[in-house]
Amino acid sequence: MSEDATSHVPGSSTDEVRKTIGADRPPRSRARRALPWIIAVAVLLGLVALGIVLYAVRASAAGPTFETADTRRGDVKVTVVATGTLQATTTIEVGAEVTGRVLKVNVDANDVVKKGQVLAEIDPEQLQAAMEQTTAQVGAADAAVRLARATADEARRTLARVRLQVAEGLATTKDLEAATAGAERANASVDSAAASATLARAAAAQAGSRLDKTTILSPIDGMVLTRLVEPGQTVTAGFTTPILFKLAEDLTQMRLIVDIDEADVGRVKDGLDASFAVDAYPERTFPSQVTSLRYEAKVSANVVTYQAVLSVDNGARLLRPGMTCTATIVSQMRRDVLVVPNAALRFAPPVSQKPFAGKPKEVGVVTESHEKQRVWLLEEGKPEALPVQAGATDGIDTEIVSGELTPGTAVIIDVKDAK
Repeated sequence: MSEDATSHVPGSSTDEVRKTIGADRPPRSRARRALPWIIAVAVLLGLVALGIVLYAVRASAAGPTFETADTRRGDVKVTVVATGTLQATTTIEVGAEVTGRVLKVNVDANDVVKKGQVLAEIDPEQLQAAMEQTTAQVGAADAAVRLARATADEARRTLARVRLQVAEGLATTKDLEAATAGAERANASVDSAAASATLARAAAAQAGSRLDKTTILSPIDGMVLTRLVEPGQTVTAGFTTPILFKLAEDLTQMRLIVDIDEADVGRVKDGLDASFAVDAYPERTFPSQVTSLRYEAKVSANVVTYQAVLSVDNGARLLRPGMTCTATIVSQMRRDVLVVPNAALRFAPPVSQKPFAGKPKEVGVVTESHEKQRVWLLEEGKPEALPVQAGATDGIDTEIVSGELTPGTAVIIDVKDAK
């Protein structure tokens, strides 16, 4: 028997498999068996769609839900924030007014110095020689003055004798004129010698002063911030004065120079309290006070700022010149006033609630506008507008100057769709 004939023998295993999978059934019979499953899937999809529609209808009917916050009494601190740099109250650059080689340097950076203390010495050899030369010139000038005076005395006596001789007829008028001219020349020589002596003394004083300047003295009591010279170095005093040291007068009292934006300058004035922080001590804030606000504008990248000077007590010597600081100036303090969160003044109801009010104006940060604005209260689940007058704000809370608000009143600050 062939292989094909064997595969169709009744009772064979192949026939049983075909019956099991329904291969021998007509196509219409298979469709009737699948129909219940198709109907069940369709019903399930319909139920899911119905649930989605009912959820949407319920959500639409329920409307949005709102977040609220209570009105309260509190403090509003209006501040101006600015950055700047710490400086010593008085910083002096000590230079050399004479040219020469530095022989000694007696101080170094961070040394405390007293007024008149010797900081450095410059070789005085050339200036000492100039001093001796001018001193000799003074002596020569004084001798010339004495010689001129003696000549003048002799000329006066000669003139007196000639006058007597002319009166007695023993001398002529020509002799009198010559004696008179000689006396006048002698007097002029005295004046000239005296002027030369004055010039010589001035030159000697100048030479002495320059000689004294070979010793560099501290002009103040303070601390050496920087030493810019070494022994053996030659300094040349020409069109500019070479700087040898930088001294700070008193580091226990310093000043902070900050840049105030032109938009904030109207709220900064002398005497305002302030505080500042530095990166070196991030966990600390240091008290300060505004001492002056300068009128000269500072322009950088088309940004206009004005410099404010803040006083700093540095008794602990923690702060150093050049540190970058972030200062907070308290321009206004409102204590125990009625406040609402700024979000309440920025809130606007959703589009579907437009019949109840419109969108309020934005509230500026750190300002005292006293603008007519509005907050929103929940009345029977719907927002109702309440006009208020806004005052000072610190960027988080805003003072309510007037309006029918009382502490504890819930105001709407946000909206979210119901879930």
